[in-house]
Amino acid sequence: MPMMLPRLVCLACARNFVQSTPIIPTFRCSSSLLARPQQRQASILAQLSDNPAAYHKEKRVGRGPASGKGKTSGRGHKGQKQHGKVPRGFEGGQTPIEVVHGKRGFKNVFSADLTTLPLSRIQSWIAQNRISPHHPITVRELVRSNCISMPKDGVKLLATSFSHKNSLDAQPPLTHPLHIIVSRASASAIAAVEQAGGKVTTRYYTEWAIKQIVAGKMDPMVSLRTEPEAHLSAPSAITGEQNTTRSEEPNATNAALQSTKQYPLRLPDAISRKAIEYYRDPAHRGYLAYTVEEGRGPSLYFRPPTEQNAQKRAAQARSRRKIEENRIW
Repeated sequence: MPMMLPRLVCLACARNFVQSTPIIPTFRCSSSLLARPQQRQASILAQLSDNPAAYHKEKRVGRGPASGKGKTSGRGHKGQKQHGKVPRGFEGGQTPIEVVHGKRGFKNVFSADLTTLPLSRIQSWIAQNRISPHHPITVRELVRSNCISMPKDGVKLLATSFSHKNSLDAQPPLTHPLHIIVSRASASAIAAVEQAGGKVTTRYYTEWAIKQIVAGKMDPMVSLRTEPEAHLSAPSAITGEQNTTRSEEPNATNAALQSTKQYPLRLPDAISRKAIEYYRDPAHRGYLAYTVEEGRGPSLYFRPPTEQNAQKRAAQARSRRKIEENRIW
């Protein structure tokens, strides 16, 4: 046992004792202090303890039938699993299937885990007044309305659903022009939304960014590389009207960034070459498509042949033909 320190003295009682007369000391002390003497241990190591569920006691087997793990120690009667260990992939002695047919396929560890979202489900949520079609539909609105569960790497928009065909997903085509912002979208889904007068924008998200967007700590649309004219107002994105011109691009960028000051965190942009090239492609309706110059492709490495290169190759071909014509043998 650690040594015990002397009893603590109540400061209020000591002060009253000093101020009182030396003949008849009159002071009051709380009855709780007199009833329970204050004590403390010299070391707190004896009082340290972990959470009740932080650890488990070791299972003790073979200690009699009363413990429930006696006799066979929880392994059952006879057999290979009781007498020894079974190696992984052992099939009782027969030739393993992997040996007979070989290993086929692989698991792509670099693939993105995207949550699929059919358009019919969005239309169903609009019919139930669970999502407003008059504002941009982002991952924040989709998760908060329980249209989808919390996605990991992003959301992919599809035109049709391959499951739950007899449920609420079986709805007619889109009846409202929508502005949908997702991670990726299929070509048929983009065509269906634009046919109804809407717009699809694909932009880059990370798992951490999606959690912050749903928590309300990050803007779901505006980042440093967002097109200045894209998100100045939600109705303009749906109707196609442009409120600014290219000459006002710096002011539009500042206005877009000013609107995100209510959020403590900033939405990240794509940094890998593969992601940048995907969101630079106008066919994917990427948010970086405005950065592609006229006559260029979305690739950062391969560039289309320019007019100067074409003229140079034509001159080389003419000189090559002239050499062939002047050759004697």
